[in-house]
Amino acid sequence: MTGQVNFNSHTDAVVAASAELVNTATAGSRRGRPYPLPDEGELAKALTTGLRAHGRMGPAQARKLVAVAARLRIVFEQAGRGDIDAAARSVNALLDELRPTPYLERHDGEPWHLHYHGRDQDFADGWAASCAIGLATVLGSEYADRLGVCSAPECDRVFVDVSRNGTRRFCSTACQNRVKAAAHRARRS
Repeated sequence: MTGQVNFNSHTDAVVAASAELVNTATAGSRRGRPYPLPDEGELAKALTTGLRAHGRMGPAQARKLVAVAARLRIVFEQAGRGDIDAAARSVNALLDELRPTPYLERHDGEPWHLHYHGRDQDFADGWAASCAIGLATVLGSEYADRLGVCSAPECDRVFVDVSRNGTRRFCSTACQNRVKAAAHRARRS
């Protein structure tokens, strides 16, 4: 037992990809520094890598995912503030628009698992549908409070808390260490 929360293996991967999508495709601050949106070509590469996507993503798909990421960020922010009702309404709005169609698929040596995008949806819409369903699964569970935004100063990256005790507050160990070091310096002076 790892001590981590597991929604199920595929849902875990999709929820983690949702956070990765938001953190890659929304500008803001990261680990104390400004985080500008990568240029179009770099963004497509970063999203392909972050989403562990097959094939190459074009600029039009990357632009669509930037719009989706902005909407997913709102869900993480609402859940991070404890406003699960607002987060659920935001996810429901995405689900209403995307109309995901669940079906079982098996690929890449994985067992059968649910996919939530229609077979005819394009790449971006497929990922948007999968992310919306993944976040809906979390919000509709006892782990709804596990979505959040980094509490370190000058960082607005999102995270999914899969720790045993559900007390994660930072997007990364780097941000946690930055806050601890600043507190240590403040105590010493």
